[in-house]
Amino acid sequence: MAKFETIKIEKGMYANKGKSLTDILEELDPSENYKGTALEGLDAFQRQLKRFDIKVSGKSSDRVEKFFDNSDSAALFPEYVSRAVAVGMERSDVIPDIVAATTRIDGMDYRSITSDPSDDKTTFDIVKETATIPETVIKTQGSLISLNKRGRILSASYEALRFQRLDLFTVMLSQIGMQIAREQLKDAVSVILNGDGNKNPAEVISATGDIDYTDLVSLWAGLAPHELNTILAPTALMQKLLALPEMRDASAGLTFHGTGSMITPLGAKLIHVPSMDANTIIGLDKNCSLELVESGGVITDYDKLIDRQLERAAISITTGFGKICASASKAMKLS
Repeated sequence: MAKFETIKIEKGMYANKGKSLTDILEELDPSENYKGTALEGLDAFQRQLKRFDIKVSGKSSDRVEKFFDNSDSAALFPEYVSRAVAVGMERSDVIPDIVAATTRIDGMDYRSITSDPSDDKTTFDIVKETATIPETVIKTQGSLISLNKRGRILSASYEALRFQRLDLFTVMLSQIGMQIAREQLKDAVSVILNGDGNKNPAEVISATGDIDYTDLVSLWAGLAPHELNTILAPTALMQKLLALPEMRDASAGLTFHGTGSMITPLGAKLIHVPSMDANTIIGLDKNCSLELVESGGVITDYDKLIDRQLERAAISITTGFGKICASASKAMKLS
């Protein structure tokens, strides 16, 4: 009998701080042991689904009640919910396109670091013999990064869901994840514009009239010496940007028409942020602008879910954003 078929799964596995059920299962049943077998490519949680013959997708997906055939399979249900929400977050998540680093912490308090060189230290002049080498000071920020909990209450009785197919339920959970991702993007934009509490708001460049190619060039120049590789824009300005004659540039146009990915002729990736102020666009260097701070992953009320008390079960994730280099982002206000 394979190792994964003998593991006892219980509620206590969810109490390991900083580790998901999948992490715990991987420690007990490493995926590397299945190389060259029919189970290669499945992670430890997926092997448990196979063990209990639970199909969560496709035409032959099982009903929700299949998880509750026994206590071991019931203990898998909260992890299934968390993973389905995480899939939705990934589908709607543009955070990886705007953050330079991700830090995972176990608590709620986090103080980031920053480099704050004066102008005369940002150049690397020739150092003459016996002369002092200029320094760049890296220090901790004065204020803690604010972490926000984003989530939803799963409000549905077990009786209402037990006969529903898991593929449809997965879609519902993914929608929750997508909404959480959109809320996280709002948090990121707020930190870029207003700072993270360490007196580091984005510098604002003013422009008049409708946005045009000249404004993009001004944004590019204003961000120097950083690279303008990402632009965030609200719906109205996104429409105007896509309608610019310069967007017919061979590279930008073919990329948009062929893949749906939106870039400007300057090479910067365009990201649609409907929640942004209608008269503001943001230009940033994603390589050194933002840090994402995560306190754990997607958290579910595992006790309630295992005990089939789905109604009022919370699904949440706690994250925050810090600015690594304040000068690596600029906001343009149009009037």
